[in-house]
Amino acid sequence: MGANQRFTLENYLCGMSSPSAILPYDGEALLYPDWCTAGESQRYFEELMQTSEWQNDEVVMFGKRLTMSRKTAWYGLHPFIYTYSHVERTALPFTPVLEELRIKCEEITGHSYNSALLNLYHHGMEGMGKHSDDEDSIVPQSAIASLSFGAERPFTFQHKTTLEKIKIALPDGSLLLMKDLCQQRWWHELPKTKKVSGPRINITFRLMKT
Repeated sequence: MGANQRFTLENYLCGMSSPSAILPYDGEALLYPDWCTAGESQRYFEELMQTSEWQNDEVVMFGKRLTMSRKTAWYGLHPFIYTYSHVERTALPFTPVLEELRIKCEEITGHSYNSALLNLYHHGMEGMGKHSDDEDSIVPQSAIASLSFGAERPFTFQHKTTLEKIKIALPDGSLLLMKDLCQQRWWHELPKTKKVSGPRINITFRLMKT
């Protein structure tokens, strides 16, 4: 990284609030509530809507394939296979906007990422149930950077042993960094809510095994 890039990054970090630690034990989750400005977030939202190859999410339940209203897109530096609820997808090459976001996340968090799962929630009644991002295809205990663009949504962590719950809000333009034992010890959930009518795009940058 050249001197001009370092200067840009340093000034960028100076404009951010310090991250908030979310989890009290067994892993680490840090929330950067103002990772980017409202104007930047709007630009990213529009570019992601227009350039991502969205597909309706599908799940297999009781032997039947169901099509969900939520949409997803899967990208990577390699054609990684991602399997969710018995549905398999192959990663597409990164788009320019995803590559820009990946590099920014790496610079800010100090972790590497080689793939990105995108979710488009059209309104608050589309959500994601309790789960962990700990599939065998992901490097164990690697960091996951989760970006939010659009409507602010509530988000919940629940410890797998103590069942302690922690509720936070994920604002527009925020970055949630989950690392260490977070995926092994905690579930997380994007609950449905009638209080949110606007759309939200979420990107989780991951490190897949190669």
